[in-house]
Amino acid sequence: MKALIQRVTSASIVVETCTVGAIERGLLVFIGVEKNDSSIEVDKMINKLLSYRVFSDLEDKMNLSVSDVAGGVLLVSQFTLAADTKSGARPGFSTAKPPVEAEILYDYMVERFKAKHGDVASGIFGAEMQVSLVNDGPVTFLLTC
Repeated sequence: MKALIQRVTSASIVVETCTVGAIERGLLVFIGVEKNDSSIEVDKMINKLLSYRVFSDLEDKMNLSVSDVAGGVLLVSQFTLAADTKSGARPGFSTAKPPVEAEILYDYMVERFKAKHGDVASGIFGAEMQVSLVNDGPVTFLLTC
């Protein structure tokens, strides 16, 4: 499982003309579900995301997590993160979990996140989404489990 995280001052997702998810200060999280991922990797990733220190403390050091700052979390399914890009000029998707199985894990992640953290929004699995964000920093990390 891969998670591309961006520290944001705001982020939102629009599907067609409707805003389906939005947060203020927090983390925008793009999730790539890989072939061998299970609920075990999802739970590990949730714990990692909630404790990963990317927000500045009073000394301007990245010592605070999204939980520490009571920030929002916006989850976005993005199968392209699971692509195999090691060779050639076109990504391969044999490393990604099939869509039906990936959707089950993504939905599980959204529900578990909501149970552990107050301010959680999400996109719609498999939908054409327009993601808007204001990256704070910029701060962007690729996390794996």
